[in-house]
Amino acid sequence: MNPVTDSHGSSFVHIPVLGQEAIAGLAVHADGRYLDATVGGGGHSALILDAAPNVRVTAIDQDEQAIAAAQAKLAQFGDRVQFVRSNFANYAPGAETFDGVLADLGVSSAQFDIPDRGFSFRHKAPLDMRMDQRQHLTAADIINTWSDKQLADVFYTYGEERLSRQIARRIVERRPFETTTDLAETIAHSVPRSYRYGRIHPATRVFQALRIAVNRELEVLETFLAQAPTWLNPGGRLAIISFHSLEDRIVKHRLRESEFLTVLTKKPIIPQDDEIELNPRARSAKLRVAERLKPDQN
Repeated sequence: MNPVTDSHGSSFVHIPVLGQEAIAGLAVHADGRYLDATVGGGGHSALILDAAPNVRVTAIDQDEQAIAAAQAKLAQFGDRVQFVRSNFANYAPGAETFDGVLADLGVSSAQFDIPDRGFSFRHKAPLDMRMDQRQHLTAADIINTWSDKQLADVFYTYGEERLSRQIARRIVERRPFETTTDLAETIAHSVPRSYRYGRIHPATRVFQALRIAVNRELEVLETFLAQAPTWLNPGGRLAIISFHSLEDRIVKHRLRESEFLTVLTKKPIIPQDDEIELNPRARSAKLRVAERLKPDQN
């Protein structure tokens, strides 16, 4: 099947970060049942399905394009994979339990690379940033209607942007904004020249903060981490890949605090140099793994 493409011909391709480490962390075994809570383009699910005989995967994602891409990539596995379009915080497995649950957090490479989605300021696109396009709130709604204090709070809390107040004031002065590039240009001209030409583009943290706010990423992560351990069979594994300190901090503490889990990774597993060379976006990834306690361990 052909890859899923947007109106510009960009394809939804998913490079699984920490793929082999995730499979090892999940301890995938024959006849196992696994939940890929963020299937993306299907990269991790394909590795799980290939890892042992008669493995079955339930693959969920809130992104319609991701589900379509995963269905194309995983078609060879037939009825061994079941697809569900849902945010992982809203997923209800009922009586079903799993031998492993994997969540690869954040935005996939495909979402960044498809201009129409509005996640990146490298492309001129509408200020959207919705992972689930059934929801109403967009980045444009936040940028064009929230107060400068609300915007500054979002930029500081979710983007750890130290110049949040002056950036927010300039945005309010110059709005409305319709495109990613117009917003990024305004942000760049609201900061000192030395900051403007630093290691990262001055809009990077603001765009991260907007994406988190639009999709309520930290709230839904908290909900997911409270529920996911109860979906595991005794001895089942929960593996979480995060990409920034806000996510990783939540994952670290919630795994440690759970009454159902024992943490297997004292320190997070990070990509090796050869993976980063092949996929630079992997450089900030951190994998943490925990195991569901068995009855005699409670």
